[in-house]
Amino acid sequence: MLDGAAVRTLKHCPPILDAMGVGVLIPLACDLTVAGGEMSWDWNPPVLPDTLFARAPIGLHVPEQATGAPFGVTDGMIVKFLNFWTLSVPDGFCLLFTHPLNRPDLPFRTLSGLVDCDSFADGYVHFPTLWSDPAWEGVLPAGTPVVQVVAVPRAAQGLSVQPMSAAEVARNHDVQVALQDDRGIYRK
Repeated sequence: MLDGAAVRTLKHCPPILDAMGVGVLIPLACDLTVAGGEMSWDWNPPVLPDTLFARAPIGLHVPEQATGAPFGVTDGMIVKFLNFWTLSVPDGFCLLFTHPLNRPDLPFRTLSGLVDCDSFADGYVHFPTLWSDPAWEGVLPAGTPVVQVVAVPRAAQGLSVQPMSAAEVARNHDVQVALQDDRGIYRK
């Protein structure tokens, strides 16, 4: 309640609904325990003798590998979450791998990147992350989203940015009024 009126939740905000529902989330494969500056797990995946399949859920990059990068790793870790699923898309598409949208609560920040998965078929894409909260200790449970994946057409999108016309402003106003006046209008 705000000034006696009911306040709608974020579930009524179209951009947040779209962002949270786009693409797929890749989960952490097992519980990851962080304590005393160390990471550990108790997981025993099946042995696949004919593959180079990693048996650990994470890998590490040393900070020197990020020298000159705009995200400024100087004293933190770059943890690489290993992916145990293959992803493919139709010809002409890339996959955008990014931090799970609207998840600032996670003690890491997944780095974003585009991968040509139509030409890199059946490849495992792993997810480098900045461990953004070095003081964090606890258990990241299996199933915690570590990356959000969105298919993106490789062709130029032809996007342009320009001021809205009077007709576009009026149309936008009508949408805002409808969103305010009618619960669930965005889903209809």
